[in-house]
Amino acid sequence: MLSKLKIIFSDIKIQHTVFALPFAVMSAFLAADGMPEWETLGWIGVAMFGARNAAMAFNRMVDAKLDANNPRTQNRALPSGKVTLTQYAVFLLLSSALLVWASYMLNLLAFYLSPLALAIVFFYSITKRFTAWSHVYLGFALACAPVGAWVAVKEEISLVSLILGAAVVFWLTGFDIIYSCLDVAADHKSNLYSVPRRFGVGRALKIAYAAHGIMILFLFGLLWHPAVGVLYGVGVIAVAGSLIYEHSLVTSDNLSKVNFAFFNVNGMIGIGLMCVVIADIAWIG
Repeated sequence: MLSKLKIIFSDIKIQHTVFALPFAVMSAFLAADGMPEWETLGWIGVAMFGARNAAMAFNRMVDAKLDANNPRTQNRALPSGKVTLTQYAVFLLLSSALLVWASYMLNLLAFYLSPLALAIVFFYSITKRFTAWSHVYLGFALACAPVGAWVAVKEEISLVSLILGAAVVFWLTGFDIIYSCLDVAADHKSNLYSVPRRFGVGRALKIAYAAHGIMILFLFGLLWHPAVGVLYGVGVIAVAGSLIYEHSLVTSDNLSKVNFAFFNVNGMIGIGLMCVVIADIAWIG
């Protein structure tokens, strides 16, 4: 059983939690105007762990046949037979229950919203079947992280968490478009929709660039918050520079560095911005 669990965790790329978790932590610190309680942070982490695992398990299950037809994904656990559909279903149910349990341990609003959060993250896996803008919906799904973290701390949804969530929407939209450039041929074959398939890789990269520009505007929009200041502003400028670097790595006729741009650069952006926010709050506080 442990060997199957190890395969599943590898299959859902547990390391990609690095994209949403830093924004959840940022939101928690902003909501608390300082250091949140360790117990609250712990349950936020458990909720994030459960939600992402459930979302990825659902994605792997509903996309199993599509993954089998894509050279990039045909070696995933289900198409290759390394794990059965039943085993993945058990993992999905346990992960979903973990999110609901963690939400209950946080507060009633988080608990009441947990089924909605699951519905939102599950629905992403369906969107690519009918809209080229599934990338935006993926961003919306991951924006649940900062909004949910604020709910966890304050038991409310605030403008600050929505602004941070909007930044996540456009951040994810941009780099998911870049990543999906690798699958244009497979999308054509399976009749799936994406921005690169609809507009071509060249125009898709420009759309991704514009999405990242909007992300920066939303991040700057948080400068009015009294808990952040100079360090945060410098951090946002550094994020902008990192995104420019990311886009310099990928061109319409050279996609060889997409994986580096997708994971390494964006992973550093999330973690770096989180550290800056925490440092700024500590400094101002």
